[in-house]
Amino acid sequence: MSSGLRQSFWRTLMPRRLAFLVAVEFAGICIASWLVAGGLNLPDLTVHEWGTFTAIAGKNGHAVEWQPLPSTGATDLPGFVEHFSSTDFKLGLRGTIRMETPVMYFYSPREVKVSVKVTFDKGIITEWYPHARRVEPGGVLRNTDLDQLPMNGTIAWDSVSISPPVVTDFPREDRESRYYTARETASSPVSVTTPQGDQQEKFLFYRGVSASPLPLSAELDSDGRLWVKNLGQEEVPAIVLFERRGEAVGYRSGGALTDETVLDPPALTDTVESLCAELEGILVERGLYPDEASAMMRTWRDSWFEEGSRLIYIVPGGFVDNILPVTIEPVPAQFTRVFVGRLEIVTPASIQAVRTALAAHDEATLKKYDRFTGPILEVAKANQVPAAR
Repeated sequence: MSSGLRQSFWRTLMPRRLAFLVAVEFAGICIASWLVAGGLNLPDLTVHEWGTFTAIAGKNGHAVEWQPLPSTGATDLPGFVEHFSSTDFKLGLRGTIRMETPVMYFYSPREVKVSVKVTFDKGIITEWYPHARRVEPGGVLRNTDLDQLPMNGTIAWDSVSISPPVVTDFPREDRESRYYTARETASSPVSVTTPQGDQQEKFLFYRGVSASPLPLSAELDSDGRLWVKNLGQEEVPAIVLFERRGEAVGYRSGGALTDETVLDPPALTDTVESLCAELEGILVERGLYPDEASAMMRTWRDSWFEEGSRLIYIVPGGFVDNILPVTIEPVPAQFTRVFVGRLEIVTPASIQAVRTALAAHDEATLKKYDRFTGPILEVAKANQVPAAR
């Protein structure tokens, strides 16, 4: 090829080659951006999560503001669990929802790494484990209503290592805690690296408090019937009215709630075992594995079925995703979330029991109502429930 022909050839080829290289580079940038944005899926990763939203119904049946954390600073969690700010941050912290023990399980046949971010609408994250890279807002929060916060609370874990299920020694203290029951599943262990070493667990754990409203309301009428109303557009999958007075228990199932329904007080002729079996079946129907549903029921059995009256319901999935959005990257093939709502109902019987216990200095009875004693007395003082029949 002559010199002139070679020069002509390269003059023709170079622009095309340059355009090709630019296109390749642009495509690389697009792919990288897509991966960072979560476009990469993990086809063999499954994630399941369960948790509880606890609240108290007021005069109009809507959730009222209360102090869901004990002012004494006492906790039912092991000492290795991390807390927002310091152990006394709970003093004066008030909200409408106590988000209790969400645990996020991971299932993978091979070792993978993911990042997880959770945002709590109008709330803060109060406890968590393993160590998180970032928890916001930071600093000290005391004697502050959550609706005064300038932002939603968030927690983020980076580079969470997920391993195939193997026997692993997880942290444990001598004293008992319901926290450990959640480990009794076939989920894959997770590990987070910290400056002090690796922290291993069977799940990601966190709790929080929020000033958000509930997806339903529950109001007592003068005849002791409970009027339950769906406040959203999405069906509430299941509702159950539970009551316990001493050793006598009863419950009434209301099925799914699309609009409004009324529940008569249950006859106290049932057993906790029968209700546990029914609720466990509902949890499996909603997508939890049987061992996960069992772990959830055993974790909260003593709390859900303690003294008093409450509405237990399955929280609509859309409500959970709106109030508690989660981002997992890379994206798992399946992400199932099942949350149980617990709405305390302040009945004349509860008011009378607390008043009598206070007058008699009956610490054992007051302990049954525990953190709900204050809200019960507030409702009684405001005459927010009808007088005892």
